[in-house]
Amino acid sequence: MKNFILIYFIIINFIAFFLMCIDKKRAIKNEWRIKEATLISIAVVGGSIGSIIGMYSFRHKTKHIKFTFGIPFIIFLQLLLVYLYILN
Repeated sequence: MKNFILIYFIIINFIAFFLMCIDKKRAIKNEWRIKEATLISIAVVGGSIGSIIGMYSFRHKTKHIKFTFGIPFIIFLQLLLVYLYILN
């Protein structure tokens, strides 16, 4: 079970990272974009680390408050949940 969870988090963070990359490339080319709700949702379901690394690697969504404060807040909540889980 622990291996499954680890693999899940690795995959979801790679997905989040690459979604930021894809969306940035599409933004530059004025093409169809990935919805912000999708990018936030991926972060909520475990891809927050990949999202924030992607944000700053590609300088994408760094001027949007919901991303610059939202993603770190999601990371904080996820770390809090892990901490509380470990305590029990």
